[in-house]
Amino acid sequence: MKSAATAHEVARLAKVSQSAVSRSFTPGASVSEATRAKVMAAASALGYRPNALARSLITRRSGIVALVMSYLENQFYPLVIERLSQQLQQRGLHVLMFIGDESEASSVIDEILQYQVDGIVMASTTLSPELARHCASAGVPIVLFNRVPDIEGLTHSSTSSVTSDNHRGGRLVADLLLQRGFRRIAYLAGLENSSTNLQRELGFRQALAEAGITPCARAVGNYDFGQAQQATRELFTGSASRADLRPEAVFVANDHMAIAAMDVLRTELGLKVPQDVSVVGFDDVPQAAWGAYRLTTVVQDVNDMVAATVELLDEQMNRDPLPRHVVVPCRLALRDSVGHPANQPSTQPASRQVRPRLKPNVR
Repeated sequence: MKSAATAHEVARLAKVSQSAVSRSFTPGASVSEATRAKVMAAASALGYRPNALARSLITRRSGIVALVMSYLENQFYPLVIERLSQQLQQRGLHVLMFIGDESEASSVIDEILQYQVDGIVMASTTLSPELARHCASAGVPIVLFNRVPDIEGLTHSSTSSVTSDNHRGGRLVADLLLQRGFRRIAYLAGLENSSTNLQRELGFRQALAEAGITPCARAVGNYDFGQAQQATRELFTGSASRADLRPEAVFVANDHMAIAAMDVLRTELGLKVPQDVSVVGFDDVPQAAWGAYRLTTVVQDVNDMVAATVELLDEQMNRDPLPRHVVVPCRLALRDSVGHPANQPSTQPASRQVRPRLKPNVR
């Protein structure tokens, strides 16, 4: 069997240094196009392919970023995986995905560290102070995606975070519903202790309170499709099934649950959306724009959130700065799931986007 070509042989054929061969195969490395072309031609002629494992032994870098998620059922996160993988690959890094527990990633952190990963992105899951310190002592930076750390427990850790402006998003929903004339407004919560749910509900309640209103009902769906269906039944059955008592509108903490809620409202309870009940979600997943739903929702800018995550990882892995917490602006996408109370006619177009004049807030 013919032995594999080596970088030394490529360098000799291309008449360049061996370091030039290495740089030619490293995305983003400094090398002229002329040199890269000679190296690639020589590599093709010899059938050479770089050995990533051998390179990691020399550089002490694996080129792997671990992505920890608790579930993929929510349509928002497949988008995150796609965009994150693409942007990391452009920097010569690759994603190794782990599925952890919804509430904490302790079950997979030890396994992750065995792979000598260069960084960790944690999405849709939380991180305890103990685990944060464990990763920091191992020199592995962590970026929380769509979550914020427990500020008291993680102040001195190397944990950074990227979120959309969840608090502002909650306020936008309340402002929209109040402007349309709704007064009996319910809230369908996500995971009770998650930073996303806490901030969305806080902004929502504060804006309602400023208008002298409190939510007329509340149920918990835990960001789960089936639980959101049951929570919707709780909100709209019993005494709340009476037209004069039931919620006129409901803010649902994410689109995944909002779609479940709309299905129950229309197919089980015989209510029309938005003629009988208006529904607002959060995320703007692709399914929110489908003709069967046309869901009004708060848009989380996946591209900006992923770009900020990759930049924070690069900082943490290469320049070792202090932790940063990036907040990306959000906006409303108005579609057909929000109308007006039954006694008030519609005066606004059904489909447009409301873009508040916000700049990214980095703190």
